[in-house]
Amino acid sequence: MDSFLFLATIYLAAAVIAVPFAARLGLGSVLGYLLAGIVIGPIMGFIGTESQNLQHFAEFGVVMMLFLIGLELDPRALWNMRMRLIGLGGLQVVLTTSVITRIAIWLGQPFTVALTIGLIFSLSSTAIVLQTLNEKKLMQTGGGRSAFSVLLAQDILVIPMLAIIPLLGVSDLKIYGLEHVNESHSFSLVAGLPGWGVTLVTLGAIASVVLAGIFLTRPLFRYIHTANLREMYTAVALLIVIAIAFLMTLVGLSPALGTFLAGVVLANTEFRHELEADVEPFKGLLLGLFFITVGAGISFSTLFADPLLFVGLALSIMMVKGIILFMLGKVFKLKGRDQWLFTLGLAQAGEFGFVLTSFSAQVNVISGEYEDRILLVITLSMLLTPLFFILYDVLSKRMKEATTAPEHDQIDEQSPIIIAGVGRFGQVVNRMVQLAGKKTTVLDHDLGTIEVMRKFGVKGFFGDPTRPELLHAAGLKEAKVLVVAVDDPKAATKLVQLARRERPDLHIIARAHDRIHTYELYRAGANDIVREMFDGSLRAGRYVLENTGLSEFEAAAHEKAFYKLDRYALRETAALWDPGIPVLENKAYMERSNELRIELEAAILQEISDDQQKKQDSEQS
Repeated sequence: MDSFLFLATIYLAAAVIAVPFAARLGLGSVLGYLLAGIVIGPIMGFIGTESQNLQHFAEFGVVMMLFLIGLELDPRALWNMRMRLIGLGGLQVVLTTSVITRIAIWLGQPFTVALTIGLIFSLSSTAIVLQTLNEKKLMQTGGGRSAFSVLLAQDILVIPMLAIIPLLGVSDLKIYGLEHVNESHSFSLVAGLPGWGVTLVTLGAIASVVLAGIFLTRPLFRYIHTANLREMYTAVALLIVIAIAFLMTLVGLSPALGTFLAGVVLANTEFRHELEADVEPFKGLLLGLFFITVGAGISFSTLFADPLLFVGLALSIMMVKGIILFMLGKVFKLKGRDQWLFTLGLAQAGEFGFVLTSFSAQVNVISGEYEDRILLVITLSMLLTPLFFILYDVLSKRMKEATTAPEHDQIDEQSPIIIAGVGRFGQVVNRMVQLAGKKTTVLDHDLGTIEVMRKFGVKGFFGDPTRPELLHAAGLKEAKVLVVAVDDPKAATKLVQLARRERPDLHIIARAHDRIHTYELYRAGANDIVREMFDGSLRAGRYVLENTGLSEFEAAAHEKAFYKLDRYALRETAALWDPGIPVLENKAYMERSNELRIELEAAILQEISDDQQKKQDSEQS
């Protein structure tokens, strides 16, 4: 018990210290976990061989991650991926295996060993790549979806790889077969069965997962709901994942693939979000633990014996895979950032490589000496992967700078009302004004938004509203009202300043991001400033009051009084706000804010009392 608590303390402390530090440097959480493992393992020696045993447990984080990914996909989306899944993913594995096998033979390895090495290094890291894609919000990009297709195909192909590798050690095939049956018979549903029996049992297991997801999930959650205990939802979510993973191991399939299938089946149910919320924390911790064990497992004695050799091998493998991925990206019409994300993101070896390497050593396809070296190369490639994502970020920014922006539209009509920005805020303003019979000129820098508007019959013009020539073309000199509804606060302030400088008499209505942005817009010259969350919050507060004892009249009076006095307080503090001094360090601002808070409470009570008196007087008269 003491040793467990010691290890738990070491692992958690390393993660808490290293991951935020790496995230602040822009390195990502994965590199932080890997570095934490290196520090507490090879460098400081807090953990030793027990990290290898812990790694098998930590790999369950990959299982949970694929379950969550499955929840994000409905079966129709998975079917739409079939070409990339089979074509892109299958070609990547076949081509990478072939090329690396040829290189290994050229370096003097026998065919069986060379092919095994090719299979091992054809796989990429599902854990690192998907975690990083999610962190950087790149999963929905073309490169992210293509990378996911390849990773899913690789996970599927691990199954036939595990069947092929024992056949490469022909001399030990009979011994392996006997040992495999004796050791795993009590934990297998397919041991000792003929080929057709294995197929039937495997298909039956898959069918049971699908049918249980369709027909048993709802009754199970209704039963759990009667307990009215929050922890029971977490328990049932873990039960679903663990039970399916165990069933898949009983029939010799990948637990990750089984839970992915279950996630897809449950994607269209009403319990999807509940399952996501319950499983997500466990997934994050287990994945972090997995990365720490990978870092802790690096054999620095082997590495330092010939560091140039092992680093060179890792980089060579990544270069070979990168060239193949780049060519496949071209074939499948990936361009620009998507192609580089696909290439750099999948160039490493993966965690299933650990499984195949250990398995190959068990069945005597590769020797123990080669096993250690291959595991070290896999680990180094995984350790280099976050740096490849940083390289992608650098290339992506340069591409953005080098990309020529499309020319803005030629504006062929002008209106007395100009609306700059038609996101969620600007769209509502535009629709309301147009329904009142007023004409508007709509500008937005997002071409996709303008094209969608045109499909719904709403005319808009593409271009950057902060460019003076575009504003003049839209009729700034004759306009009566300018609505500034762009998303970027700095761009909004710049636009207000520009419009006020050009037209001192123009009425400008601006959307503010927060209170500080309100001050900036006020100084820039906006007439009416709408805080994007303020009005909605007022309405929500009124509903709260109506449902906690106040009448509709009293709640409305309270809302009206709060709105009036908050605007007064805003004007008072705007005069004291200084952009060169942080708000908390501006003594005059803070003192006046505290005074206004006290005044506000008293004034609201007085305002409500006056309104009530007026209501009584009007009723009596």
